[in-house]
Amino acid sequence: MTYLIDSDVLIEAKDRHYAFDFCPGFWDWILQQHALKIVYSVKAVGDELKAGNDQLAVWATRQGSKFFLPDDAHTVASMAVVATAVANMSVNKLPYAPAALNQFMSSGDYRLISHAKAHGHTVVTHEVGQRGSNQPSLKRLKIPDVCNAVGVPCISPFKLLRDEGAKLVI
Repeated sequence: MTYLIDSDVLIEAKDRHYAFDFCPGFWDWILQQHALKIVYSVKAVGDELKAGNDQLAVWATRQGSKFFLPDDAHTVASMAVVATAVANMSVNKLPYAPAALNQFMSSGDYRLISHAKAHGHTVVTHEVGQRGSNQPSLKRLKIPDVCNAVGVPCISPFKLLRDEGAKLVI
């Protein structure tokens, strides 16, 4: 199975659970899994991370297009499927604010899900969908909800670590 990592996974790792200074094993594991063709992300996520002025921006820059996959013809074709599903979500299920739809369509999330849909990958994110939230919001589309609408598997980073047998030990 191949996984595409959302920016929030890497940002949270850097800021909290797996900071570069005390848990380099997480970052080594990510690169090891990438070398095995298991873990990637997409260019839009890489661009978002590189825009920062921190150690994660440096890390993302070093990874380049081999880790942060560019859009390809299959992804571009899949973008129409995802866009249609997002429009239908707003009409048929939850009345998302127009700004929420516009924000999603210009986000890395849109490209991440489109790439996953096009290539049969699983999305990895910390986000929780509206059904899993105590306070649903119609101001922002959540990755798990869009993934569900287009049939893309979506898991947490902790499930990824468990499913792939990560061992971050000293």
